Amino acid sequence: MKRTAILLFTALSSIIILQSAQEIQHDTTYSRLDSLRGSITPERAWWDLTYYHLSMNVDPASKTLEGTNQVDYKVLSEYQVIQIDLQAPMELKGASQDGQNLKFTKEGPAHFIELVKKQKIGEVNSLLLSYGGQPLEAKNAPWDGGITWNKDNNGNDFIASSCQGIGASLWWPCKDHMYDEVDSMLMSITVPKHLIDVSNGRPRGVDDNKNGTKTYHWFVNNPINNYGVNINIGDYVHFGESYAGEKGKLDLDYYVLRDNLKKAKKQFKDAPRTLEALEYWFGPYPFYEDGYKLVEAPYLGMEHQSSVTYGNGYQNGYKGTDLSGTGWGLKWDYIIIHESGHEWFANNITYKDMADMWIHESFTTYSEGLFTEYFYGKAAGAEYIRGLRAGIDDTMPIIADYGVNAHGSGDMYPKGANMLHTLRQVVNDDAKWRNILRGLNETFYHQTVTTQQIEGFISEQADRDFQYVFDQYLRKSSLPVFEYILKDDHILYRWSGVVEGFDLPVKVSVDGVDIWLEANTGWQSIEVKQPKSLHIDPDFYVSTLNVMGS
Repeated sequence: MKRTAILLFTALSSIIILQSAQEIQHDTTYSRLDSLRGSITPERAWWDLTYYHLSMNVDPASKTLEGTNQVDYKVLSEYQVIQIDLQAPMELKGASQDGQNLKFTKEGPAHFIELVKKQKIGEVNSLLLSYGGQPLEAKNAPWDGGITWNKDNNGNDFIASSCQGIGASLWWPCKDHMYDEVDSMLMSITVPKHLIDVSNGRPRGVDDNKNGTKTYHWFVNNPINNYGVNINIGDYVHFGESYAGEKGKLDLDYYVLRDNLKKAKKQFKDAPRTLEALEYWFGPYPFYEDGYKLVEAPYLGMEHQSSVTYGNGYQNGYKGTDLSGTGWGLKWDYIIIHESGHEWFANNITYKDMADMWIHESFTTYSEGLFTEYFYGKAAGAEYIRGLRAGIDDTMPIIADYGVNAHGSGDMYPKGANMLHTLRQVVNDDAKWRNILRGLNETFYHQTVTTQQIEGFISEQADRDFQYVFDQYLRKSSLPVFEYILKDDHILYRWSGVVEGFDLPVKVSVDGVDIWLEANTGWQSIEVKQPKSLHIDPDFYVSTLNVMGS
């Protein structure tokens, strides 16, 4: 689930409007600040994150955050300036190393800290940052990003963070680029004593500070991307269960507002169902050490790692709407399935550059169909995925510009899912396709990746080079057009409107008989006695054109 209008849609009629609002414009003029935010600058490249200890006091009355962040890192090459990101109106108030205060300059959200200590290759050093201020307030989370300051029905503060795309540096100082995930993290969050903070990982205790506040300590044992880090503060009650998964016992913990406990105990039954289906398709849940949580939030939801946020109103579908228009999407809770699916694609396998956000969203949208298939049958899953085509715009590429923190077209959701569904038809072996999906999560376990790595793995495992197919669906906006001519005792056919080299085989029905055609951009011919009709298998997301109009 993403910021701005990249998120899927409140109703089918609104999908195209939302997608159009967020499509990447490839003639955009980018600024130096875009590059500082979106590229691996020299001040980022020389060090590798190993640990954060984020300590923060949250004051709902003043809507402020104050605290420190300890940043531990390994030196990869000798350099004396380190880039730390923190967005206005938050302020970096100080930086020190080994007790020595350090000077820094500021350019937009990028803070360049001058290190006095000689940075020696292989050493692990620590930097202490102090910060504070009123962070950007989310007006329409999770689309716009920021801190949401709400009240529950009983007048208690109800607070949460959401920041994909805009970046975690809007509320805490960090290395705000997706390529480098911290190896582990401790969060110490101080809140008014009548409230509870729920963050990522597992609890490590609660301190009663004797001043009307409590500090909740949460430890993340696995690598985590910056936008996956979150705070959720409210008058929570807790319940939980154990799930017998592929790697053994997995703790499922649920935190919901007090008044919603009864509804949550019914609705959250979709959580273990999701884990069952997606472990089957994608492999073991990637974060057994950190557990799995669903946490009620004052916005729709987000894939925060091991702390998935939920705000779908305890109803099936997407806010009660089936995005596929087939009816299958009303048999389960969209936010639980979609946001939990991101634990595999977003949190386990994470894009290095935001231009490759399709890796998160295409696979996770596809997981909705796989969930449907697992519980309701293969035909139901395919029907669901095909139904999502109503929301495809097909006017801008899915992949955006690199190095400037830009995201591509919202077609990455439904079109990306249909691309994967099409590839499955070509593989034409369900066991092999499942092994490809599981193999992705095993091969790239807890890694940040590029599109090229994902494309290459799928092609290798499928024993077919899909390079030009990926180029067409991800880097072009138009669909491939299957042109054909029914003539005498032949069928002539080819692909048009495609990248050079495009060679997607396709399953067609000719007069009710299924055949496979190895089509490319050149006209080819197959003998068929007096062909009268041709129909492409509907599970291929392509266009068709009878050139002769018959």
